[in-house]
Amino acid sequence: MSDDPARPAAQEAASAAGRPRPVATALAARTYVWDVPLRTRFRGLVRRDGVLVRGDAGWGELSPFWDYGPAESAAWWRAAREAADEGWPAAVRDAVPVNVTVPAVDPVTAHRIVTGSGGCTTAKVKVAERGQTLAEEVARLEAVRDALGPGGRVRVDANAAWDVDEAVRRLGVLDRAAGGLEYAEQPVPTVADLAAVRRRTSVPIAADESVRRAEDPLAVARAGAADVLVLKVQPLGGVRACLRLVEQVGLPVVVSSALETSVGLAAGLALAAALPELPYACGLATAQLLAQDVVAAPLLPVDGAIAVRRPEPDDGLLAAAAAGPMLEGRWVRRAAEIAAVR
Repeated sequence: MSDDPARPAAQEAASAAGRPRPVATALAARTYVWDVPLRTRFRGLVRRDGVLVRGDAGWGELSPFWDYGPAESAAWWRAAREAADEGWPAAVRDAVPVNVTVPAVDPVTAHRIVTGSGGCTTAKVKVAERGQTLAEEVARLEAVRDALGPGGRVRVDANAAWDVDEAVRRLGVLDRAAGGLEYAEQPVPTVADLAAVRRRTSVPIAADESVRRAEDPLAVARAGAADVLVLKVQPLGGVRACLRLVEQVGLPVVVSSALETSVGLAAGLALAAALPELPYACGLATAQLLAQDVVAAPLLPVDGAIAVRRPEPDDGLLAAAAAGPMLEGRWVRRAAEIAAVR
């Protein structure tokens, strides 16, 4: 990654002119800390933040969630460096079909999200939200099914919130409410639990956390614990690392986002575009969840698909999304911790 030779005085002048101010960190000289609100609460979050880095090949994003420690976050940094320093493999398709993501919202809002999704015919619906009932989940799924029509596909994501018995019980109910589930994503925490649920339900099982947060991401396939793998580029260390994993597992995959800006989403789009086969819609339409982005033309679906491209940050939008001094300082310290283990 190329260093930015700009002196502090030059940075101050750029900031005064309304352009984004690069922040020197242990990761790279040309980094920009961003912080944006979400349109609705998602996985307990109301804001999303991270770092953009610029290198010879373009822009990369480093945005591990705050519950990721330095060792786990090092994979996210490898993905950012790949994007900034190397670029990505050649694409074999020019558009990627995507699902609309429906947070744990009320039925009216869920219906509106689906109908306003840019033509998506697949919906991923969040379930297992703390404080919500099974009846609320059923109502949400029924609203999503109504919005999609009989030909749409519905999948649910429980983020490992259930035990085996609860997962089996709830999936039977949710499968009926949805008019048939395409799959259930990470209903339980462990690989052994996933295998047990898969044996006891007819709903196909997808593994997410058991791949991206695992010391051995191949364990899911060896245990026969999933029908589908969900791959996220940042947590797995980059596009090429994901492609190597796909070659080894022998299972169909869905490429999903980690709730990034369009800069980070471009890496997921690059992976989906490079896969030899893409049987499922991908979870890459999450720019819809951000109240603001850092690019002028965000990666949003049209007719249910996102065109394969790599947008660059807009100076004005990057400046508008700039983190405050406290958050910026937290990221500088975090960057030093990540650099110490990479």
